[in-house]
Amino acid sequence: MARWAPLKKDQLESLATEILHNYARGRATVAIDGRYNAGQKEFADGLADTLRASTKHVFRASIDDFFQPRAERDRAGWLDPRAHYRSAYDYSLFRRVLLDPFRTAGSTGFVLTGFDEQRDQPVTQPKWMSAGPDAVLVVDGVYLHRPELAPLWNYSVWVTRTQTPPATELETRGAEADGFYISSVDPSMKASAIIDNTDPGHPRRVFEDSC
Repeated sequence: MARWAPLKKDQLESLATEILHNYARGRATVAIDGRYNAGQKEFADGLADTLRASTKHVFRASIDDFFQPRAERDRAGWLDPRAHYRSAYDYSLFRRVLLDPFRTAGSTGFVLTGFDEQRDQPVTQPKWMSAGPDAVLVVDGVYLHRPELAPLWNYSVWVTRTQTPPATELETRGAEADGFYISSVDPSMKASAIIDNTDPGHPRRVFEDSC
């Protein structure tokens, strides 16, 4: 018998209510982490829109806007899953211009996009943002529970799905990098919530001891 799963709208409203209950005041950072191609970007978009229905000021960012330059990724081994986990993203830039200044909750500005993937260069004229004392930053991506980032989230979601055999080199790299990441970090144990997104229209929350 198939297990019941709520509509996406209901699941997003449930998570938003939980986040706002725990972080009604001040700034909160929310990570939507997940397996390669698990749908975390779309899930993060939906959660941000749901949070915006409240009085909170919500900002959206993605780790994919903080890639390393292509030459650096190629040098590390673009199709090497361990190299991709270690070196694909500029975590120093990500923290310096976005995560750390947002978390200070002061008047320091922050940038939501640090790297232009299409032009393969850092953003030359970054748009500096500011926020009031009460705001939420929702970030999607992969590897967001890695050791240097995990302590920086107030709330985090691990998005998973039923795996299918990879069809391309990039999908193979993504699946193998996921395996290395999960065996090294076990993000489901660090996440505030686990979402099975096998059916994106009916994402199902999975309750484990860690949640």
